[in-house]
Parts: sequence; C-alpha cells; structure tokens
Amino acid sequence: MVLLQEETVSPYDWTVHNIPARRPGSVGIVKRQYAHFMQTLPLRSGEKLEGFTLAYETYGTLNEARSNAILICHALSGDAHVAGYHSTNPNEKPGWWDDAVGPGKMFDTDRFFVICSNVIGGCQGSTGPSSLGPDGKRYAMRFPFVTVKDMVAAQRYLLDHLGIEKLFSVAGGSMGGMQALQWAVDYPERVGSVLFIASTARSSTQNIAFNEIGRQAIYADPNWKQGDYYDGPAPSAGLSVARMVGHITYMSETSLESKFGRETQSGSDLAYNFDIDFSVESYLKHQGEKFVERFDANSYLYITKALDYYDVADGFGSMEAALAQTRCPFLVVSFSSDWLYTDAQAQELVTALKAVGREVEYDHVEASFGHDSFLVEVETMTHLIGGYLNRLAERTGLE
Repeated sequence: MVLLQEETVSPYDWTVHNIPARRPGSVGIVKRQYAHFMQTLPLRSGEKLEGFTLAYETYGTLNEARSNAILICHALSGDAHVAGYHSTNPNEKPGWWDDAVGPGKMFDTDRFFVICSNVIGGCQGSTGPSSLGPDGKRYAMRFPFVTVKDMVAAQRYLLDHLGIEKLFSVAGGSMGGMQALQWAVDYPERVGSVLFIASTARSSTQNIAFNEIGRQAIYADPNWKQGDYYDGPAPSAGLSVARMVGHITYMSETSLESKFGRETQSGSDLAYNFDIDFSVESYLKHQGEKFVERFDANSYLYITKALDYYDVADGFGSMEAALAQTRCPFLVVSFSSDWLYTDAQAQELVTALKAVGREVEYDHVEASFGHDSFLVEVETMTHLIGGYLNRLAERTGLE
C-alpha cells in the first residue's frame, strides 16, 4: 500500500514544469516528490522498518511501453536532486549531476525517463535517523542499520509505485555504483543494463579506515550526545571534519597541487599562528561548513557504515557466485587518479563478470581529478555513457 503526500505530483505526471531553463540543456524547474510505503521493509541486519518514505525526482517522459526508464543511484553525500532547479532563485545551484541529465546530455531526457531517489538512511526526504518513528519521536540512533542491499530493496517499491517493471539501465558512481550492481544481483529480471562508475564491488580496508575517521570526529563532538541532538545544537564541528576528510579522498594529489599548491590564503608571507595560512586549508574549511548546512550527522554515520558493509559476495560465498545471478550487460568505468575506488578494484569486478559469462565493456579513463573525475570529466563521460546507452537503445530497438 502506498500513501502519497497531498503535494506530491502524480506518478503519471511525468514532465517537469515548463519554466525556461537558466542554462543551456537544463531540465528547468523540477519538483521533489514523496512516496510513502506502509509495508514492512525487512533489513539485512535482521531488523525492519515499519513503513518508510522515499523522496524522488523524475526527468523526461516515460514512453508508452514503459521501457525507457533509467534509475540513477546517488553517492554518500548526494540526494534525489540530480538535475535542474527547485526554484527560480538565481542563486540556487542546480542538481549534483546537472551536466549529465537533460536534453542531449549523457542521460538524454529526450530519449530516457530518468529517476533518482534519496536512499533510506538519508536526510533529504527519505526515512532516516532524523525522521519521526512510529512513536512520534525522531529515530536518532534507534534507527536500524541499513545496507546497500536494503537501499535497493526500498527502491524496488518505488519502481512498483511508478509502474515500471524493468529498467533500461541502472547507473551510479561511487556508492551509486554499488547500488546499481546490487540491483542486477537481487532483481536481475528488472535490470536491462548496469553502468558501474568509479565504484567497487566490496569496500576495502582503506575505505573502511577513512570512514571510521569521519565517524570518530562526529562521536568526539560534544553536541553529538549519542545521536540525541535534534532539540539542540547539531554536532557541526565533528561533521565538518568528517566531510573534510572525505573530500580529500575524492580528489587526487595532482588536482590538489594544481588547484592550490602551497599558495597562502592572504597571498603574503606565512603568519606563524594557527589561523588559516594555506588556500587548501580555507577550501576544506569551506567544504565542511557548507556540508553541515544540508546533511545530518547521524545519516553520515549510518550511510558510511552501509558503505563499509558492502560486499557484493555477501550471502553468496564469492563474487562470482553473486554475479552469476545477473542477466544484463555491464559498462564499468574507472579513473587513473581515483585512489578511493581504484582501477584494480574495477578490474576485479570485470574479471569476475567475464568469468560468469557476462557481457562487459570496460573503460579506464586517464583523468587527474581523482574520484570526482566522474562528475568533472563531462565531455569524456558523455562520450562513454551517452554512447553506450545509444548503442544499447539501437540494439534493443528502443523507440
């Protein structure tokens, strides 16, 4: 059973509002929608959610056969707002992958119907630790642990709600790639292809280590209060440090050096105090401050744990046994300067896919922007992703 909020757009009102775009190729003004599910969602941990909400956005038009839908899965700090704008405010920034979604872009909304939902455990409209529980009080740390598998299971309810039996493709970078891969393993009959970008089939020890540093920063903030901070000041200092640590892993030494070098913030001599001297310090401080304005610290804890727990082999015994469940072709993309989710991790997945006889195209991209290359290398990504999708569309006879 699904309950829709009063302001929610009907799932059959596929088009975005016809307001002039503010940049070439923009999808314009879009509206966040909410689907409320009354069903119990069993979780990998053995716990369960008694009803949940998913916030989502859609772009483009679903065709009559309902065969042109692409689900984009977001990364750790992302949300459902992939493209376009929520208002006419000239200072509003567009969605987090606005360069990728729109008419003629890599996810061409003239051809495809694009969906993105905020994951459960998140803080941008989907049920998470900041949401009200059945007792009317915020979950906080009472929220059950969720995994990537659980995120995907929740998204399945959304597809049912939208009346989409099979996705033309599931795509995602970073944690989004994990979700895309899990979709193909858990619901193979509902996935036409997977776009696995700058991601990994299992979190490495190094991945887990960096996430733990971020969590410890939040724990150490006196405002965290074991997660019960919603009636007072948030643990902003801890979350800001967590974001700074994470942001470093998204970049590369080359990109940091070329962008900042040892340039001082004032352009003058060193101050010889503990104020900000270097431009890179100011940049990281700014990133931390901006992040705490839009993200919940408890969600950060839960989602990073979901990342740590991710191993596609979970429940199957081996990666090959898990991938043997899949039925669709794959595009795997890695980047030379990505030291968070490395080329070696991508190749491990490619090798396992080939071992079980799956069709897989692998592209290793020379790029200097680190993990964030999949967001920055727009022209290259448009050629790879857009080209791949167009070839699939022609091969499958998608109209």
